[in-house]
Amino acid sequence: MKRAWGALLGVLVMVLAACGTTTSTEDGAKTGSSDAGAFPVTVQTQFGDVTIKSEPKRVVALGWGDAETAVALGVQPVGAADWLAFGGDGLGPWMTQRYTTAPTMLGTLDVNLEQLAALHPDLILDTRASGKQDRYDQLSKLGVPVVSVPKGATAYLTSWQQQLDLVGKALGRTQQADKLKADLDAKFTAAAAQHPEFKGKTVAVGSKTVNGYGGYVNGDGRVELMTRLGFVNSPKIQAEAGDSFSVTVSNERLDLLDADLTMIFPIGVTADSVTGDPLFKTIPSVQAGRSIVFDDKTVSTAMSSATVPGITYALDKIVPMASSALAH
Repeated sequence: MKRAWGALLGVLVMVLAACGTTTSTEDGAKTGSSDAGAFPVTVQTQFGDVTIKSEPKRVVALGWGDAETAVALGVQPVGAADWLAFGGDGLGPWMTQRYTTAPTMLGTLDVNLEQLAALHPDLILDTRASGKQDRYDQLSKLGVPVVSVPKGATAYLTSWQQQLDLVGKALGRTQQADKLKADLDAKFTAAAAQHPEFKGKTVAVGSKTVNGYGGYVNGDGRVELMTRLGFVNSPKIQAEAGDSFSVTVSNERLDLLDADLTMIFPIGVTADSVTGDPLFKTIPSVQAGRSIVFDDKTVSTAMSSATVPGITYALDKIVPMASSALAH
């Protein structure tokens, strides 16, 4: 393994050595501009302070939602990861801002380091990721600033606010980031005010995959969206929380998914496989009609993206769905 990594590192060094003489793609396109006097800027991360000396021209976005956040701020990464398996350029269909040149897709859990090096990045964003030392060390070997997860973050639980703050600072666009945050905060406030019936109600936000059911815990973006509307995450699910953003729910414990409102995300399975499941039908909230099983992938992935554009889109769809379900 050490010999293999040494060989790969040798390849990366040779690729990087060519940076001064040739580039493989054009600089990432930008709309608008960075804040006046934004650089140099120092960003605090789990692995210490990271200083970006000048405005990045070739950004690579590897963390869950980093590319979407950068594009929303007017910067188009030259390389990106497709965590939600959209395909193509990796952007959700709700995005109004699009790439002029599609980025190179680099993988998620396992990043293609040779392709990454060949892009000659001057900034790597990895703000919503595992936060593991070995991943950070591998990315750091490229010799460019790596903006990783925030201090004290649990794996993949960087909030949209933290991500927006980190990416906004790293790109020198804190004013745009502040505007996006203010607009989404106002949207949450308005929705909660219009639906006082949400306040204090419990919600079980779960999933079903080919491996079975699961439940999301506090800190996950899907749960955070619902709690911002006034809901309380299911205490029964939360009691099972560990170091991940979700917990396994066995068929024998589907009672954990019972709440004032039950929401299920089919992942890699059809909605029919949930609604037609005899065991799922035994859950009291499901029997009472107070459940939502997402059959629109755009809505469910928008909510799962936990980015400002995704949440903005999802709110318009989910709020009336939740209100209707609670009315049963």
